[in-house]
Amino acid sequence: MSKPLILISNDDGVQAKGICSLIDGVREFGDILVVAPDGPRSGMSGAITSTIPIKASLLKKEEGLTIYSCTGTPVDCVKLAMNQLTDRKPDLVISGINHGSNMAICVHYSGTVGAAIEGCIFGVPSIAVSVTDHSPDADFGETVRLLRQVVPVVLKEGLPAGTYLNMNVPNIPEVKGIKVKQQAAGKWINEYMCSENALGHPVYWLTGDFCNSDPENPENDTTALDNGYASLVPCKIDVTDYNYLDTLNNLFS
Repeated sequence: MSKPLILISNDDGVQAKGICSLIDGVREFGDILVVAPDGPRSGMSGAITSTIPIKASLLKKEEGLTIYSCTGTPVDCVKLAMNQLTDRKPDLVISGINHGSNMAICVHYSGTVGAAIEGCIFGVPSIAVSVTDHSPDADFGETVRLLRQVVPVVLKEGLPAGTYLNMNVPNIPEVKGIKVKQQAAGKWINEYMCSENALGHPVYWLTGDFCNSDPENPENDTTALDNGYASLVPCKIDVTDYNYLDTLNNLFS
């Protein structure tokens, strides 16, 4: 029997330390196909390239490992891999390891999560994984250690149709373990800093602070991270508010 095929992508670029650490960390679990952007694509969410062609360049091909660099977005990378770059359906998609957390509301903005969502749309069990350290030389040792506990379980058990996993790991020397949690409520505030360009015109830099609206909730992914645990959140593609369906139907009946 052939080994499982694991498709890897990210939004920090194919040369980022996070994706290199991920490849090394999960290579024993199957054959690895990497299709990742040729440079940083943070904040791309589910963006796709539709008005210009994209290009994939083969960077490495050896036994059990093939690496492509792609000029598109993280979602483009997964789409291209599924449609053109492999002749068999992957058994698992892993996106990351992202430099910086993707907890709480960040799942809606993140290119890392966007790639995992796309894998889920294709019907492949998918995991987005991030560490709470934005530095290019972040330490991914604990993240890899914990992810290696998750990967064999997902390969064996699979995930429900339409469900993917979002994993975040705190930037500390010894993470206590993994906690299954829910997405925290909250939003970003003070999101822009105003300055001037060389012509004296105002320009705006994205910045901000995360404001957790329920910081003491023990079920939040943010609470787990604050207490030294990695968070593992099951997320769904279907965003229908089923609790509101009957109310909305009554309003328009």
